[in-house]
Amino acid sequence: MTQDLIARAEAWLAEDPDSETREELAKLIESADVEELAARFSGTLQFGTAGLRGELGAGPMRMNRSVVIRAAAGLAAYLKAKGQGDGLVVIGYDARYKSADFARDTAAVMVGAGLKATVLPRPLPTPVLAYAIRHLGAVAGVEVTASHNPPRDNGYKVYLGDGSQIVPPSDAEIAAEIDAVASLHDVPRPESGWEVLGEEVLDAYLARTDAVLTEGSPRTANVVYTAMHGVGKDVLLAAFARAGLPEPVLVAEQAEPDPAFPTVAFPNPEEPGAMDLAFATARRTDPDIVLANDPDADRCAAAVKGRDGEWRMLRGDEVGALLAAHLVTKGVTGVFAESIVSSSLLGRIAEAAGLGYEETLTGFKWIARVDGLRYGYEEALGYCVDPEGVRDKDGITAALVFAELASVLKEQGRTVLDLLDELALAHGLHATDQLSVRVEDLTVISDAMARLREQPPTALAGLAVTKAEDLTEGTEQLPPTDGLRYYLEGARVIVRPSGTEPKLKCYLEVVVPVGSADELEAARAKGAELLAGIKKDLAAAAGI
Repeated sequence: MTQDLIARAEAWLAEDPDSETREELAKLIESADVEELAARFSGTLQFGTAGLRGELGAGPMRMNRSVVIRAAAGLAAYLKAKGQGDGLVVIGYDARYKSADFARDTAAVMVGAGLKATVLPRPLPTPVLAYAIRHLGAVAGVEVTASHNPPRDNGYKVYLGDGSQIVPPSDAEIAAEIDAVASLHDVPRPESGWEVLGEEVLDAYLARTDAVLTEGSPRTANVVYTAMHGVGKDVLLAAFARAGLPEPVLVAEQAEPDPAFPTVAFPNPEEPGAMDLAFATARRTDPDIVLANDPDADRCAAAVKGRDGEWRMLRGDEVGALLAAHLVTKGVTGVFAESIVSSSLLGRIAEAAGLGYEETLTGFKWIARVDGLRYGYEEALGYCVDPEGVRDKDGITAALVFAELASVLKEQGRTVLDLLDELALAHGLHATDQLSVRVEDLTVISDAMARLREQPPTALAGLAVTKAEDLTEGTEQLPPTDGLRYYLEGARVIVRPSGTEPKLKCYLEVVVPVGSADELEAARAKGAELLAGIKKDLAAAAGI
C-alpha cells in the first residue's frame, strides 16, 4: 500500500509543472510521510456545481497547476463536444496565491485545444468576469477565486455562454472529460496566443452600473467601505464616482488586495470579528451606512447604527428585503427570486407588489436561470440587481443600490431601521438565524443528516412540525438536492451540507405577526426566543 502510494506520488511529481509544488511533494516522498501523502492522493478534488475549490498544495486532492490544467483540458474537451471548439473563453482571477498562474494556464490550455482565450487585465471582481462573458459573446468563462474562503484555499468557477454558473448535467459532463485526461503531457500548452484585455471591458461593466440607479435619485449617503483585503476597492470607487455618490471612506487596513488576509480569521463579512475594523472606522467618521465586499466582490454586506448607537451588521435576509422594497418603489417589473434557504419575506413583498416570485435551490447558478428574473438574492450576502448585465451575484451594483436606498431614506428623514420596521408591520416580523457547524471530519455531517432522516423531529422550540420534506427526492418546484426542510407552526427550518465549505448549515426562520408599532419590540424578543429554542432542539436532534 505504501509503495503504491509513493509510486502514485512519483508519477504525479514527474508531470507537475510547478517548481513550488514539485519541491513540496519531493520532500513528502523523501520523508515517506504516508499520512500526508494519503491525504493528498486519496482521490481527486471533485469538480462540482461550484467548479473546484480546495486547499493549495501538491497532489490531486489539492488546488495546484496540475489540477487546474486538467480542469481546463476537460472544459475545452466539453466545449468541443458541444460544437463550440472555435469559441472564445474569457478568464478572470482574484488576488489570491496562484490565481494569476491558474488563469494563465487556463488560457494556454484553451489556445492549445484550438479555442480562443482572453484574460481580464488584472485581478478584478468576479461580477466583471460574469459580465464579460455575455459582453464578449464567449462560449464559457472561468473565474479563479475561492471567494471568502481562508487564505490557504483557491478555486475554479466555471460559467457557460449564458453568463451563469454551470448546473447539472454540465458539471458531470465536464467532470467526465477531466477524468479522461490521461497525462498532462497530452495537453498542449503554448507559450502565447491568448489576448490580455485592456480597460475597455471594465469600462463597459462600469457603464452598465449606471443603469441600476434611478435617474435623478438622491445620492447623498455617506459610506464607510471595506474591501476585506480583496479586489473590490478600485471598481467600487469608480462606480460610486460615476454615480455621483460621495466617495466612501475606506477601511485603510483592509483596502488593498492581500492574499494573506492579515486582519481577519476568515475574510467573510459574516464571520465574527471580520467587520471590527470597519466599525472602528465608522465610530470615527459617523457615516450613514457601512458597506463591505468579500474578497472577490460578488457579495455585499451592509451595517447600520442601531438605536442604541452601536453599529450592527444587517443579516443577509434583511438586506435582501430592503433592496426588494426599494426596487418596488422604483417601479420595477418582472420576477423576484431567492433560494429556499432565504427569508420568505421576499415572497410577501413580491405578492403585495403584484410581481412574480420563485424559489430555487441554493446558489446563484439556479437563481440566475429564473425566467423573467428582475431581482434575485441569497441570504449569504448575494444580490443580483441587474440580471441583464450580470447573471450572478454582484457586490458592486448591490452596494450602489443600497447606497441609493440609504440616500432616499436620508432625504425623507427616515433610516434603514425605520424601513425594516415598516416591512415587519406590513408582512409580519420575519426573524432568521443560522446554526452552522464547521467540521474537520466530514462524517460528522453525513451522520447528522442520517440521524435526522431516521428520527425526524416532531417539534422544535415547542412548535409542532407540520410537514417534513427530504429534498433528495425533489419537489414539484425543485430538482433533487441533499437537504431536509421542516415546516412548523409559524416557522421553517432547512438543513443541508454546504456546497463550498466543510460545514453543516441549518437555516431557521420564524414569523411573528405584528399588529402595531407598539408590538415590534415584543415581537423581536419572541422571534429571538423562538430561534434560540429551535437552534438548541435542532442541534440535539442532529447530534451536533
